[in-house]
Amino acid sequence: MLISLISDTHSYLGDDVMKHLHDSDEIWHAGDVGTPIILEQLQSIAPLRAVWGNIDGNDVKIETKKDLIWEVEGIKVFMTHIGGYPGRYFKNPYHLIKKNQPDLFISGHSHILKVMKDKENNLLHMNPGACGIVGFHQFRTFLKFEVNHCKIQNLRAIDLGSRSQAKV
Repeated sequence: MLISLISDTHSYLGDDVMKHLHDSDEIWHAGDVGTPIILEQLQSIAPLRAVWGNIDGNDVKIETKKDLIWEVEGIKVFMTHIGGYPGRYFKNPYHLIKKNQPDLFISGHSHILKVMKDKENNLLHMNPGACGIVGFHQFRTFLKFEVNHCKIQNLRAIDLGSRSQAKV
């Protein structure tokens, strides 16, 4: 199953992002969606799992959740927008990690692409960075990977280039 993991669109989903999503079996959005139109665009491509972020209004919140926990291909996934990083998790996500013991923890918010192993909690942490044009990030990024029989495989970062060069 091919997953496209995006975050921090902030109401912008450029054609450059869209062209990378069409082969996705599922799209996961780690928050700061911006508007429900973004959710509609993503759902028109593939099944969508999305959480809301700190900039999202009630129009996005009624269509998403704060936290999502699910299993796919034998991998337990926990996704929230503001989560922190291994060794520096925020209180609520840390509690949910301890309680649910996911194999994969996903958060957005920082606009910085990071993939880290958390040996203490025996999980992989992913933050896809930001693919929108609002924020302090210099480069627009997201992640693609496959989940197959309890394994995450073929993980790759998609670099969309400079935020300032995005077509508005």
